[in-house]
Amino acid sequence: MNIARHIALIDELCFRPFPAEHGPSDVGEGGPGYHVVVLERSEDDCGTRAATVEQFEKYRDALYEVYAPQWRHTHPLNLQTTLLRTEREDIPEPWRSLSAGAAVGHLWEAQGTGRWIAVAVADRDPAADVQLLAVVTDVAPP
Repeated sequence: MNIARHIALIDELCFRPFPAEHGPSDVGEGGPGYHVVVLERSEDDCGTRAATVEQFEKYRDALYEVYAPQWRHTHPLNLQTTLLRTEREDIPEPWRSLSAGAAVGHLWEAQGTGRWIAVAVADRDPAADVQLLAVVTDVAPP
């Protein structure tokens, strides 16, 4: 993991305009009010999946250690609750998609930008690659 590169990208996205429409962007995916980027992606076989998830969780936590002193220490974001709420509520993007892929994340409000930052490990789908995701959005978490 290149933590300096990841921090630079997340910091840049705190000021980059959002795409006008949902779809791919030069850094990942985006739409009105959000950017989603894959910071790390596994391409491992399922025999190493658990180790990859564990490593990506360490990467996620390393990003927490950088951002928490800057934007404040927070409790982990329970995306399982958000996922359950999607069954009966209209949860906006990017939170709907993030909760479909990840169970836990870290969340901060980036002071002075009007944006929220979340980092999470997407590992819910056993058929998909494990991903370390960063979300930058002006949509408050549900």
